[in-house]
Amino acid sequence: MDESRDETGGKPREPHKKQPRRVSPRYLENAALHYLKRYSATVSQLKRVLLRRVDRSLRVHGGERSEAMGWVDALADKLVRNGLINDQAYAETKAHSLRASGRSARVIAQKLKLKGVSPDVVARKVAQATQEVSEEAAARIWARKKRLGPFRRDAGTRKDHRQKDLAAMARAGFPFALAKKIIDGTADEGSPENE
Repeated sequence: MDESRDETGGKPREPHKKQPRRVSPRYLENAALHYLKRYSATVSQLKRVLLRRVDRSLRVHGGERSEAMGWVDALADKLVRNGLINDQAYAETKAHSLRASGRSARVIAQKLKLKGVSPDVVARKVAQATQEVSEEAAARIWARKKRLGPFRRDAGTRKDHRQKDLAAMARAGFPFALAKKIIDGTADEGSPENE
């Protein structure tokens, strides 16, 4: 008889969930390095990931959370010293890519703060990204991407969707005056390629 079926021969049993390993400094370091190979992260993001693993392990195996938190903090400091985690570089690349995709300064700042980047670094990197691509150029990129205002496929429905387009621009974090200028403007006026 197939062992994956229950005794009555009915539907298959649920597979057993894999138990987490017992945490140790070496295990946490391997987990951190594996995570950093796959993702770019801030110090607080990495700590969050490692603490989830710690909590899962402590639920099953028991132990002291404060001891494990000490290991996580020491590991984070070591990775920063070795240059494997750099909040400045992370914030710069994230702000640049978000700005190039048409995100507002407000949205960029919010996303970086959620990732645990310090407020002064956020302010510097958002200002740097705004120097590269202005807020108006980013709003125009966003409107083109989402087909709002002058970038609608059917120009005849533009007036019918004006309020909806303005609301979409506001949700994207752009000021009302700028959203109004973009939505009421023309597709070729002040395009980023011409600036």
